[in-house]
Amino acid sequence: MMTAGATLAAMHADRSTYAPPEGFTRLRLTVAWDGAAFAGWQSQPNAPSAQDTLHHAFTALTPGVFRPVAAGRTDAGVHAEAMPVHVDAPADFALPPARLARALNAHLPPTLAVLDAAPAPGGFHARFSCTERRYVYRLLRAPQRHPLWQGRALHVPGPLDAGAMNAAATRLVGTHDFAAFATQEDRQTVRELRALSVHPAPGVWEVRVAGESFLRHMVRGLVGTLLLVGAGRLEPDAVADILASRERARAGANVPAHGLYFSGASYPD
Repeated sequence: MMTAGATLAAMHADRSTYAPPEGFTRLRLTVAWDGAAFAGWQSQPNAPSAQDTLHHAFTALTPGVFRPVAAGRTDAGVHAEAMPVHVDAPADFALPPARLARALNAHLPPTLAVLDAAPAPGGFHARFSCTERRYVYRLLRAPQRHPLWQGRALHVPGPLDAGAMNAAATRLVGTHDFAAFATQEDRQTVRELRALSVHPAPGVWEVRVAGESFLRHMVRGLVGTLLLVGAGRLEPDAVADILASRERARAGANVPAHGLYFSGASYPD
């Protein structure tokens, strides 16, 4: 019987053959956006999405361009600091990649920007070639709210025990069934959580998360549970029992989307 790791390896081997359609060239972009302006990355019929906004900017430069594909599908309100994206454009697209970011940004709103653009490596697929996705959740640790962090970090005025939160986090790292931390998830719920850690700092703390893929609202559920630990309402050891229970009601509530950022992704060399 093939193990989960072997299955993933086989899937990546197949996905390495992804190529643009005949007559098209694949471009790789890095994109950032303010999540408050969009109903997430994915195209929505009645709401603005980062995907549609970027696609419209491309069509202003060249007709026939394919809809862009991102490394991850962020929820409404989630920000992106550095989202890898690929776009298949007609092979006769005359604009050099070195000028593409500036040209696209001229057609984009202030809430979304292309940070860089280049020809994609052979076989590159923004979603299926991705081997790791990283997120950061920001907590404003201050007695009073701050207007410059409004919509950028979750305000937590009370005390938090970072040591207890990190002790709980270590019990969650690894390959587990994360059903207890997911919302309305109909996929298989086993995932590998490669990193989960709390980084206190003056003013704004960061919860950093890394893994190959995540369940719906999984990161926000993990952070909500760590906040219970930090506030002394849950013992660090209790998170292992929550994990084993697979019961969503036992874990912490999903923290708001506005503190969450897609911070980066990794690909094979």
